[in-house]
Amino acid sequence: MSNKKQLTSQVTTGIDNTEVWIKVLNGKRVGLVTNPTGVNQNMRSTIDILKENSNLVRLYSPEHGVRGDRQAGEKVEEYIDDKSGVPVYSLYGKNKKPPKEYLEDVDILAFDIQDVGSRLYTYISTMSYCMQSCAKYGKTFLVFDRPNPIGGETVEGNLIKEGFASFVGLHPIPYRYGLTIGELALLFQNEFEINCDLVVIPMKGWERKMFYEDTGLIWVSPSPNMPTVDTAFVYNGTCLFEGTNISEGRGTTKPFELVGAPWLPADGLAELMNEKNLTGVIFRGVYFTPAFSKHEGVLCKGVQLHITNRQSFCPVKTGIYLLEAVMELSGKEFAFTKSYTEKGKPMIDYNTGSDYIRRHKINPELVYQEWCREAEEFAYRKKKYHLY
Repeated sequence: MSNKKQLTSQVTTGIDNTEVWIKVLNGKRVGLVTNPTGVNQNMRSTIDILKENSNLVRLYSPEHGVRGDRQAGEKVEEYIDDKSGVPVYSLYGKNKKPPKEYLEDVDILAFDIQDVGSRLYTYISTMSYCMQSCAKYGKTFLVFDRPNPIGGETVEGNLIKEGFASFVGLHPIPYRYGLTIGELALLFQNEFEINCDLVVIPMKGWERKMFYEDTGLIWVSPSPNMPTVDTAFVYNGTCLFEGTNISEGRGTTKPFELVGAPWLPADGLAELMNEKNLTGVIFRGVYFTPAFSKHEGVLCKGVQLHITNRQSFCPVKTGIYLLEAVMELSGKEFAFTKSYTEKGKPMIDYNTGSDYIRRHKINPELVYQEWCREAEEFAYRKKKYHLY
């Protein structure tokens, strides 16, 4: 008799839908793109499950590594996974798109990673690149579906403009796209003409209105700076500050929930933001000292975003208004960060999908109204890819 604790949840993810995927993988050489979120409802790793039930021959590491032990931006080299003995190939760095030699020994490339519902999250770019390589080299691409933790109904934000695609926004989709990772693969396949041999292993029990806690599944941090579901909710708004000299809370216990800088007035910023009466959120003046990243070891003053109603909270709208307020109170201290590469664009352009925010004095309401028009068009178009 096993002494392992067996859990049950209202929702079971693709990897728990064993009777479907085991037939697809039977007799095939399997590669797997995953990280610590790739687990079944009893917290058993997808790596171990496929090692036991298929011919698992290769692992592929996105940003942060297969075991999640790398910080944002840290390069992941090729190595042997200690537990499984399977070789791991990096998909972060020079080979974001798997080259031919990465796929030579596999028939099916599987993908099992928990997304956060944001176009900025690099794992969905990794998925698209893998799909493109599978199409090019004649491999099947299989997605073990997982919930969108911030729901499958709401769409918010603009579309990326031509010339502004990057690893934090590879395709013209909104910040918040309201699809599961499997549904998003279907959209990528058809809207952007990838045309690979695509298989999606569906979930059971998931409904579009669900937030992550409604599923009964245990939250596993998808990356070092995504510790909670609340982080995922604010991420689509405060991620704007990644392209500025303002701390977005990296290096604290509340990444993306905290925004600040050494020169900002904490209470003044909170008061200014609360006067805007944004729905589903209140702002509290805070002081914090990042342990790493921007303003490392320096006391920052700013705000914490407290979500009071997830249904009415609009993270993208909140982010635009907060950016305007921070710029106003920062004066000459505020700056957009420069490009990471000599020929690249500033990070804010990639984050926002155009250079408009950087080149104009922003009117948050007008910007958001325009972005809503783009979101509405996408919300209608995405429905054809709904699996649930």
